[in-house]
Amino acid sequence: MVQGRPLDVTDQGFLVDASDWNEEVARRLAELNNIELDERHWEIILFIRGYYQQFKHLPNARVFTKAVAKALGEEKGNSRYLHKLFPEGPLKYACKLAGLPKPPTCL
Repeated sequence: MVQGRPLDVTDQGFLVDASDWNEEVARRLAELNNIELDERHWEIILFIRGYYQQFKHLPNARVFTKAVAKALGEEKGNSRYLHKLFPEGPLKYACKLAGLPKPPTCL
């Protein structure tokens, strides 16, 4: 529930309708996934939303990391940094919290 409305999610916790996304939804999804959001998470969440809006598809994990490096710098565009933020899978959880579909390359 977010703002009195139930969230319609898939069996893996991804939003069914991306238009339901807002920052409160992201906070609730993070809470459900035991992720405490800070400005570093938001930077990646907003980055992947922008990427998806621009390219109309989701990258694979390698392309995601390289795109983060190009846009936000090498210190953020590396696996170690991204795994600290999203230990269970940076691309998968960034997309989930951003209200995007499950990336096709994620299990």
